Amino acid sequence: MSNTKVIHALYNDDDILMDAVKQTRKAHYHIEEVFTPFPVHGLDKAMGLAPTRLAICAFIYGCIGISFATWMMWNIMINPTGGWPQDIGGKPSFSYLQNMPAFVPVMFEMTVFFAAHLMVITFYLRSRLWPFKEAENPDVRTTDDHFLMEVSVNNNEDELVSFFHKTGAVEVKVVEKH
Repeated sequence: MSNTKVIHALYNDDDILMDAVKQTRKAHYHIEEVFTPFPVHGLDKAMGLAPTRLAICAFIYGCIGISFATWMMWNIMINPTGGWPQDIGGKPSFSYLQNMPAFVPVMFEMTVFFAAHLMVITFYLRSRLWPFKEAENPDVRTTDDHFLMEVSVNNNEDELVSFFHKTGAVEVKVVEKH
């Protein structure tokens, strides 16, 4: 496994960071990652990140939830071979469609339940977050009040260091990344 060098440019203001990200992209340097103590509005667009596809996953998980709810309620309340069909409020126990208004709250709750829980699991897996995982934060100040931009070095170390000092970085370090 080879070690690669990266630049860690540290900033103390989110507006300066946004300007630096825009300048870095304009200069065609590759930004590996940006670490911030709080969400910075517009940073993903400034970095040129593709839009997330998590909303598609949420829709699919919701469809799975409503399908499971429909199957579950039909088996519990309607299916004559699944047990004892329930006669609740005088509704006929042989028709799912005639009982559907009573099932809407259950369908809604199961849709939300499946979408929410499966989205959390998808987010953790996609972000590679799991219990007892070692933190990948390169500088502890980024959890308090500083912003760090990590940029890959391609035999242009001195050029990058001077560039990031010009963008308003309070500290610039060259680091070996494993």
